[in-house]
Amino acid sequence: MISLNKLTTNGKALFLAYDQGLELGPDNLRDKAIDPEFVLQIAIKGGYNAIVLQKGLAEKYQKLQEKIPLILKLNGKTELSRGDPISRQICSVKEAVLLGAEAVGYTIYPGSQHESVMIAEFGKIVEQAHKKGIPAILWSYPKGKNITNETSPENVCYAARIGLELGADIVKIKYCGSKQCFEKAVKAAGAIKVMMAGGPEIKEQEFLKRVKNVIAAGAIGVVVGRNVWLNKNPLKITERIKRIVFTNNSS
Repeated sequence: MISLNKLTTNGKALFLAYDQGLELGPDNLRDKAIDPEFVLQIAIKGGYNAIVLQKGLAEKYQKLQEKIPLILKLNGKTELSRGDPISRQICSVKEAVLLGAEAVGYTIYPGSQHESVMIAEFGKIVEQAHKKGIPAILWSYPKGKNITNETSPENVCYAARIGLELGADIVKIKYCGSKQCFEKAVKAAGAIKVMMAGGPEIKEQEFLKRVKNVIAAGAIGVVVGRNVWLNKNPLKITERIKRIVFTNNSS
């Protein structure tokens, strides 16, 4: 079993994701968030367990990134393409380790007509990452012309199970609407750990309620992005999230 100690605090985790520049484009990085140094400082000052970056940011901002554990995304796509999504590998496990990564991440879109390509790539990545002694984290997001509701309880539960079946160490899934359905997803993930994807920006209290529900459901933590670095006070909301994740205190 691969250790998650370098990415967790007493078994819990809070990651700051900043791979959205490739995935969603700069329009989603409004105001100060367009500046990588601004977001990296949030991760460092906020005491996050890790930051998630694509290889370009990890390389170009390495002096800042070295102050916090790195999770390097190994695949990616833009939102400019149409049709069923496919996200191919753009960075090797070897390169990730050379850049200082403590873990690697990869996105699969179950339900896409291209899912078999991504499943095969991730299988090799798990093998290579484990040989290097680092965790492989799966972003498991059902999506494609056959998926009518990406966050239905059934699809989110299936997404969690895919992480277990493919040998991931952590599976990152979307919120399915309630504590009860997230509990089923956690059970479906079996022996691997589950984290919630932060998703698009929503009202602060609603986001904190989601965090509370998934922690109560058995998730080890959350991977946040826009709901933190687009917030008017990123460090303040970080502290509120940390109280829920690490002490189960939502006050």
